[in-house]
Amino acid sequence: MLKYIGRRLLMMIPVMLGVILIVFTLMYITPGDPVDTLLGDDATPEMAEQLREELGLNGTYIERLGKYLVNLAHGDLGICYSTKQPVMDRIIQTFPNSLKLAGCSVLLSVAIGLTLGIVSAVKQYSLFDNIAMTLAMIGNAMPNFWQGLLLMLLFALHWKILPASGFDGWTYMILPAITIGTSSAAAVARMTRSSMLEVIRQDYITTAEAKGQTELKIIIFHALKNALIPVITTIGIQFGHLLGGAVLTESIFAVPGVGKMMVDAIKARNYPVVQGGVLMVALTFSLVNLAVDILYAFVDPRIRSQYK
Repeated sequence: MLKYIGRRLLMMIPVMLGVILIVFTLMYITPGDPVDTLLGDDATPEMAEQLREELGLNGTYIERLGKYLVNLAHGDLGICYSTKQPVMDRIIQTFPNSLKLAGCSVLLSVAIGLTLGIVSAVKQYSLFDNIAMTLAMIGNAMPNFWQGLLLMLLFALHWKILPASGFDGWTYMILPAITIGTSSAAAVARMTRSSMLEVIRQDYITTAEAKGQTELKIIIFHALKNALIPVITTIGIQFGHLLGGAVLTESIFAVPGVGKMMVDAIKARNYPVVQGGVLMVALTFSLVNLAVDILYAFVDPRIRSQYK
């Protein structure tokens, strides 16, 4: 197992280098000059040139990329242009909020998705099955922006039972978590239903029924455990989507997370903050995928034997 984890960690190095190269290149070719944003229209050419030199924006693409990689190797993600604060400090301040929001969204999507998927599979072609899958399709198709806006209008502005913005307590996480989690719940529900339908038709399920075991015991201890492998994969993938979806959702609900931080940084052409935020999200997603692969071993003994 340790050798497998070590190999996976080594495989993450070229992935992260690819992310760094793509993000740095996109920031380099993006129109707009951060110096103009920082100094305004009244700045003289001399002032602009001096600030550009201080920010390291005068070098060529290769020079700037090489300097960024050297600094990154020493754990330096750069300095925020506007606040002069190290990017790592800003990420440390904001990323826990994004993880809390993503964690709540994952729990919500798993609870809803597993429940709908299991019941839909057991009650295949029933009214519940048709309604659940229809709602799943609608939830997956509706963009997070419109979901968040609709929830804010209903629960925060019209009924006034939940806060519309901020992050001062658990009640502030309800609307953002529902906004992000419902679309992921749709994917989990569809995968759970499909996997459960395949499993409950197996011979060992028929044998368990013939032995007189209850339907609930068969579903939980026999069918669900063997149907979880593709579901776990879906949940792991959805976690990455949750972090990505949090970018707009955090802006809608004014959540001080890494997503809102990156949106504000993109508007201000604050390149180090954008690069640091994307790098942290990519690293987290890679670690989640590694955790999902390790979790396979605890669910399926056949996979566990391959890690030895």
